[in-house]
Amino acid sequence: MDATKLDPNSQLLERRKQAGFVNQATVRKRHERGQLLAAERIEKLVDPDSFIEIDRYAQHHCTNFAMAQKKSVGDGVITGQATIDGRPVFIFAHDATFLGGALGEVFARKVCKVMDLAKQTGCPVIGLNESGGARIQEGVSSLAGYADIFYRNVFCSGVIPQISVIYGPCAGGAVYSPAVTDFTIMVKDQGYMFITGPEIVRTVTGEEVTFEQLGGAVVHNEKSGVAQLLADDEEDSFWLIRQLLSYLPSNNLAGPPPLPSTPEAEPEGQDLLDAVVPHDPVKPYDMYQVINKIFDYGEFFELSPHFANNLITGYARLNGAVVGVVANQPTALAGTLDIDASIKGARFIRFCDAFNIPIVTFVDVPGYLPGRIQEHNGIIRHGAKLLYAYCEASVPKLTVITRKAYGGAFDVMGSKNVGGDLNLAWPTAEIAVMGAEGAVNLLYRKELSKESGTEQFKTLVAEYRARFANPYVAAELGYVDDVVLPSETRKVLIAALSVHKNKRVERPARKHGNIPL
Repeated sequence: MDATKLDPNSQLLERRKQAGFVNQATVRKRHERGQLLAAERIEKLVDPDSFIEIDRYAQHHCTNFAMAQKKSVGDGVITGQATIDGRPVFIFAHDATFLGGALGEVFARKVCKVMDLAKQTGCPVIGLNESGGARIQEGVSSLAGYADIFYRNVFCSGVIPQISVIYGPCAGGAVYSPAVTDFTIMVKDQGYMFITGPEIVRTVTGEEVTFEQLGGAVVHNEKSGVAQLLADDEEDSFWLIRQLLSYLPSNNLAGPPPLPSTPEAEPEGQDLLDAVVPHDPVKPYDMYQVINKIFDYGEFFELSPHFANNLITGYARLNGAVVGVVANQPTALAGTLDIDASIKGARFIRFCDAFNIPIVTFVDVPGYLPGRIQEHNGIIRHGAKLLYAYCEASVPKLTVITRKAYGGAFDVMGSKNVGGDLNLAWPTAEIAVMGAEGAVNLLYRKELSKESGTEQFKTLVAEYRARFANPYVAAELGYVDDVVLPSETRKVLIAALSVHKNKRVERPARKHGNIPL
């Protein structure tokens, strides 16, 4: 229908209809694959009737013949504002039904506009991504458009939360922007991220690789750590976004959203904490048993649950207040810190610090993971990232040593000397330069080499544990503020958080520090 022959109101309605038009055969195919349209994703994510579209009628102005014949109202991306659980957000959603969601100049301009508005108004920005990258037909204008978006990603960083969701294949420039954002969610068996796709990889390197093997959702959640959350399907992705937002402030000048404190929030089984740590110091236990018995309702929203399992990170509430949780996991690599865990922890801590989220750390760490592979891949530099993040963080830092806190890892994991505000230890805590066996072997190697030394070794180990591998020496020296029963932990943490929530730290004037990237 020719909209120009209608009255003004009818013209508007006809143009709106054109803007939302997608060929029904395309719609049917996408739905059969479990994929929604860009507009449908927005509708399912946000509060009913809250979405206000911006730049609905934008179209590209490319004059070359190939592109002049291909136009779509909206130019392949839907942008606008909405509310999620009553909180304002800005959103952009790639429309893969037009040129595969490839980005052009006008497309980029629309995304930049909502990012600018989000930053100015202090609202989170959410990107629903499904894009093949830059439009080849628009050449350098597409590349410049991506650069404009990257620039805004960087200057929104630490100001407003940025969340990316990957719903389909994303390549080239379409993966760099999500990489700079704070959180990336990928949909299983549907979302893919790679710098270059399998076809180009095969052409350049001769390597045969599938989409899933190269950059599937499982790969980036389990192997690379590029993504922090794995959604089972699109519906699950909307739930994950809403859950994540419920723990985050809208901007860096606001606090995380609290919930009222109620008796129902008290987790069950706190008395069981007194027996959760085994008497045998080499026997593992599940740190989730500790977390679930300390925080409100026993609830914990974990980030990167499939990556670097030896370090647990995520959000919980303590008497209604949001906290970031960092914890060693004794059931994975004995809770040692390796390269992946250090990077995972450092990124999480820096986000918490940027957005005023207090950090609660549970420590059971025998040290950094030794070995040639770790050393050659830079454990010194990468391990220092975690140290840097803890030292840099000025939010309240509460630390609980449940068992082992050995060597440099004791320093790194929120110790008093890197700015811990309240440092507690359980009676089972072992705080020392190294484990008892290693210390005895090092200190008494000459004496032990002269005879079999089995009984002597056991005696020396017992003496070392009695003298050093306990929390009381550290408590005497002020490196631990108090030794508490595990069942008392929640009560003490709540009291400490109420005092330290208004903490202020003066930092030296500088442009920025130089974290060991």
